[in-house]
Amino acid sequence: MTAGDPRDESEFERDDRNLAELLQELRVAGLGVQVLFGFLLSLPFTTRFAMLSPAQRQLYIASLMLAALSTALLLAPVAYHRLVFRRQRPLVRAAAGPPPRPAVAGRDSRHRPPLPGYPGGCRQLCPRGKPGAGQPAAGHRARPERRISVGNVQDRPRPHALRDYALLADGERGAVVGPRGEIVWMCAPRWDSDAVFAALVGGEAAYTVTPRARFVWGGYYEQASLIWRSRWITDEGIIECREALAFPGDPHCAVLLRSVVAGERPARIRVSLDPRAEFGRRGLRALGHSGGGPWAGRVGDLYLRWSGDVSTARVLRAGRGSRLAIDACVPAGAHVDLVLELSDRPFEAGPPAAAAAWRATEAAWAQAVPSLAGVTAGRDARHAYAVLRGLTSSSGGMVAAATTSLPERAEAGRNYDYRYAWIRDQCYAGQAVAAAGAGPLLDQAVSFVSERLHADGPQLAPAYTVSGDRVPDQRRLDLPGYPGGFDLIGNWVNKQFQLDAFGESLQLLAAAARHDRLDSSGRQAAEIAADAIAGRWTEPDAGIWEIDNQAWTHSRLTCAAGLRAAARSCASRSLATDWSGLADVIVADTAKHAVHRSGRWQRSPDDDGLDAALLLPPVRGAVPADDPRTQETLRAYLAELTQDGYAYRFRHDERPLQDAEGAFLLCGFVLALALHQQGREVDAARWFERNRAACGTAGLYCEEYDVAERQLRGNLPQAFVHALMLECAGRLDAAWQPD
Repeated sequence: MTAGDPRDESEFERDDRNLAELLQELRVAGLGVQVLFGFLLSLPFTTRFAMLSPAQRQLYIASLMLAALSTALLLAPVAYHRLVFRRQRPLVRAAAGPPPRPAVAGRDSRHRPPLPGYPGGCRQLCPRGKPGAGQPAAGHRARPERRISVGNVQDRPRPHALRDYALLADGERGAVVGPRGEIVWMCAPRWDSDAVFAALVGGEAAYTVTPRARFVWGGYYEQASLIWRSRWITDEGIIECREALAFPGDPHCAVLLRSVVAGERPARIRVSLDPRAEFGRRGLRALGHSGGGPWAGRVGDLYLRWSGDVSTARVLRAGRGSRLAIDACVPAGAHVDLVLELSDRPFEAGPPAAAAAWRATEAAWAQAVPSLAGVTAGRDARHAYAVLRGLTSSSGGMVAAATTSLPERAEAGRNYDYRYAWIRDQCYAGQAVAAAGAGPLLDQAVSFVSERLHADGPQLAPAYTVSGDRVPDQRRLDLPGYPGGFDLIGNWVNKQFQLDAFGESLQLLAAAARHDRLDSSGRQAAEIAADAIAGRWTEPDAGIWEIDNQAWTHSRLTCAAGLRAAARSCASRSLATDWSGLADVIVADTAKHAVHRSGRWQRSPDDDGLDAALLLPPVRGAVPADDPRTQETLRAYLAELTQDGYAYRFRHDERPLQDAEGAFLLCGFVLALALHQQGREVDAARWFERNRAACGTAGLYCEEYDVAERQLRGNLPQAFVHALMLECAGRLDAAWQPD
């Protein structure tokens, strides 16, 4: 910034602004020349053109050639700019050369600018407390910061480690926000819709609110909610951005709330809104703005409205694919509000008032998340409940995760779309809520699963969209993907049969009955599930890990556990006798074909390996806790498939466990339950605490945890991990009590 410059911009920002203004002037001038050129081209087709003299015709030809040359010259800079822009080479930077090198110690070091210090710290060496803690000395002038222009293609959001992201969710869709205040993932209007912000998986679209000064990042959720506070400690002070999706969500309209709060000093921020529908294929268009009012436009088939403190926003890249930007300075102690709406229907009412939307969201979260009094790790348990509620639609369907294609293993091809409702995961969540004291999430899970059983009966699919529709076929996207992966939407689960889904459904319905929350429709759904087991339990299925079709031991024992639970809780006397007898038959047949020579359960009759999934059926009551097969399976699992306090699914090959895949956090929590059932409370608590800590800054869990790098792997957040964490919190606070 030069002295007396009211724009408060760096040399590089001024270059970018001048370039943008120059290109705009060329476009305006070029339009006029093109109109003139078109007029000249039309003259030979007029009736009076034949009356021109030879001299007049030569003058016409010269004018025509000059107009053509002018058009080409005026278009050339714009065309060249687009070429270098696509190659990610800023035009002005390439012409101006690199910035001057800083002075090196021992060479002109007297003119070297002072070090700025770590953000929030002292900028110079001085005695403690002099001339003021963390304040520059009198007369000291801070070095002007080097800032990046909003228009610079290199300033697009770059990927971070998954542990650094937070989730905003309202039940109908979710948004992923990064440490620089960038919303890099959001599908609208629903979970399984195409993304409008897809920078997380290699797209360009994002919605960013970030400090202009150098900063370090942190953040936290407000208690028992998905209201996130990004917190930046900058060289100039502390800035917070409070952000949430208005809760509960409208299935047709997403309302994204952001409120930037300045601390004791003014906060300079930069805002960039760049939505692109259909995973980046269709940009912002038809953009309009009435003085002082909201901005409105279309992005793909969606309607967009941006309101709040947006009067100073400017349009970058005008036309189809517009982008809005704001450079603002928030006064000390003040705040600015930004409200973004995305709807699949035209807006009928005016934009929501930010203050009212915030109050309604706070009140709704306070009502949605119960106190969970008496559970272990109460704060984290309430947070897990909030995550599960945020992932659950008004239809009752809960998505397995908010994202797609985040790799479980770099360059290993293990990328999946989890934006759908798995029956198994839904049952895990419902049973976890029942173990923690019941609540509305249990009712929503029962409602969704019951409806699917009534609709599809023995042809129950493993997963659905949250509206109950079929999961679309899997296909690739033309995007780079998150580093180490590639982008997919849809899921091949739509072609699978998973037997254990019927057993898990029965366990969920039985849990609801024990809490007196099961109606006649739910009891009928239990009969449908039991009949489906009776007709299909001998069929091979894809199993819990969705690998290949076998007679998986876990699937069959899970059905036995479901039949026993339902017989005790939600069946007439005659049905209870039939269901208990069928459970005995299934267990006996499975024992005949799938008990290892060592006395433990094995994965299937054709696979004598060990599997973490085999720990769960005894916990659910398929066989007693003191059954020798239960105890030997637990002993062998601890010896063979755990390491350094983390649990793994099964052994893929002869490689060390951690080289084949990450630790499965679901398995760690299941192991804690299995140990607790055996009366080993101290061991159970150790496993619970070890796995509870394997989360990111925002307290979110992925499916896998890379132990060596201490990083999260897979889609974010993984619902069934939060569900098992919540169930452990509800059960570990007291001695084991069978359901």
